[in-house]
Formats: sequence, C-alpha cells, structure tokens
Amino acid sequence: MADKRDKEFDAVYDISDPGHGYENRQEIYYNDNVGGRAVFVDSKEQYDPDEPYNDQVYIPEKDRDKAPILEVKGLGIDFGGLTAVDNFNLTLGRTEIGGLIGPNGAGKTTIFNMLTKVYEPTRGEIFFDGKSTKGMNTVDINKAGMARTFQNIRLFDKLTVEENIKVALHHTTNYGLIDGMLHTPKYRHEEFRIRKEAMKYLKIFGMTKTADYRAGSLPYGAQRRLEIMRALATKPKLLLLDEPAAGMNPSETSELMDTIREIRDRFQIGIFLIEHDMSLVMGICEGIVVLNYGRTIAKGWPEDIQRNPKVIEAYLGKSRGKMEEEEEKEKEDLEAAFSKGRLESAPSGKPDTARKESE
Repeated sequence: MADKRDKEFDAVYDISDPGHGYENRQEIYYNDNVGGRAVFVDSKEQYDPDEPYNDQVYIPEKDRDKAPILEVKGLGIDFGGLTAVDNFNLTLGRTEIGGLIGPNGAGKTTIFNMLTKVYEPTRGEIFFDGKSTKGMNTVDINKAGMARTFQNIRLFDKLTVEENIKVALHHTTNYGLIDGMLHTPKYRHEEFRIRKEAMKYLKIFGMTKTADYRAGSLPYGAQRRLEIMRALATKPKLLLLDEPAAGMNPSETSELMDTIREIRDRFQIGIFLIEHDMSLVMGICEGIVVLNYGRTIAKGWPEDIQRNPKVIEAYLGKSRGKMEEEEEKEKEDLEAAFSKGRLESAPSGKPDTARKESE
C-alpha cells in the first residue's frame, strides 16, 4: 500500500483529523498529476481515481496548506418519516469557491439551512473554522463569521441602498438606547463611522450613485449585488450564496461571475454557492458537489463533473450512454424500415412520426 501510494503521489503529509480542528487528521496526498491539487483521503479507504464518487475531499492548490473553513461530516435531516438529506460530507478550502448543484428538490437549500442553523440537523457534525457549531443558533453562526443570501431577495425595499448596508453594520456599533434616542455625540460618531463603512462597500461594487435610491427601485441584478454586499458587511469568513444568478440575463450573470471572483480575491474568504446556471458554476467553481434526492452522487473538479454519467442522468433522466444507445437503435430501426419499404418518409429523423405506406 505504501509503495503504491509513493508512486502515485509526490508528497505525503502527516497531519490531523479534518473533523476535529486538525488534531488527529489522517493523511494528505498531493497529486501533481491533477494540476497541483491536494486530495484528502481517509486512510481507511482505497483511493480510486476512476470511482465516480467515493467521498474524496478535493482542496484547491492554494488552500492545501491551510485548515479548511468548513467541514461537514455525515450531515442529515429528517422531516417526520421523510429523509430530506442523508450522509452529506464536505470540506471547503479557506478561500475556495465551491459549488453545490443538483435538480430541483435535491436538498441543496436544506443543506444551507442546516449550515446556518435555520434547521437543526438530525445527525452529523459541522465544523466551521475548526470549531463545532453544535449548540449554536443563527445569530451565533453569523457572529462566528458565516453569512448567506437567499433564493428570494430579502432586502428592505423601502429603505435606501445605503440604509440596507447599515442594517448589517449595526451589530458593530457601540452605543445604547439612550444614546440613540438623544442623538448623543457617541451616537453621531458611530453612525458616521458605519455610514463611511457602507459607502466603502458601495464604492467597491460601483454603486455609490445609487446610495440614496430605494432598494426596491433598483434593477434585479443590482438588487442581487446589494444583497451580497449586505452579507459582506457582516465581515464573514464564509459566504453562502443561494442561486445568486436566478432571474439574471446572460450579461448580468457574466458581471456576477466577475463580482464573485473579486469578492473572494479582495476579502480572501471562502464562497459556497448553489446555482442552476451551469455556465456560472463551471466558470468560477473550483470544486463541485452534486446532490440528488438528498444524497451526494458526485464530487470533484468542474471538468470531471461535466462528463460524470451519474450527473448527466440526474439532470436529463438518462445517462449519455443510454441516450447514445437509444439514438443508435432508432437509427437502425429507421434504416431497417426503409429497406423493407414500409416507410414513405421519416421527418426530422424521428421514426415515430413517419407515415406508413398505404396498403
């Protein structure tokens, strides 16, 4: 076993267990054959690169020497007698852009709700920044450094753009109720500080001219950016984005991709997103997890996910191989029918629409 691994991997690091703040982690194998990417492998399991899904943990090269920002082990939740998510495992690099994809109803948003403690998991463990989130509530999670957006935009429509961001910054203020009622110097100083902070975020995303606009009057794409800015104002270590490109046109989606990259690079945080727009997912995500019926069916790099037969089957209802077999069979049936003179024509190559010769 050791000889085989030494041949396949360039280096072996003896480090700690990913589930418990890295005190007893098993081993990391750095495989230069996959573009300088590090692969975490449980020492109890045989690493098989041909296996479509064996729960390996993929870490981008830039994060391989850092403790991951998020680690999930055996996460699951039941609603009554229904298992919505089961045995979900994830390791996200400290500055990684990761993607969670799958058909509608696969359980993606449910996972986000468990990570942020909107739902309490039935089983499993979540470790954020090396610490267990057991016993935490949604407020604790946000204070620890995890922020999220939602599928449906949840802005304060009647407040201005600037005020929406200031709402997220008020947890950093240092004045009491009396200061606020009397507008004391302490209150004015703190309000000036958070206004300056809010304008900093607007400047980063090129929205200073809209600071006094009502949030509800903004175009859809700008509202999405504002929601992301508001989440960033809480100074997260990890940003969860739930379908950030929903409802956007191709131009807005392209701008969003640039925005997400800029956020990661500027703030050096991890980003984990749910998205149905595959051009966005494949364009910016470094690692991808695919969910179907609450279970992980694939995990890997974008180029691997694109050609994974289980993923294709989950989205299209049949595998590429099955589709090719069916197309080949249709072609053979059509040729046989013509050779026997049983068809006049086969419009659009569809034998089921062809007309039989009148007898």
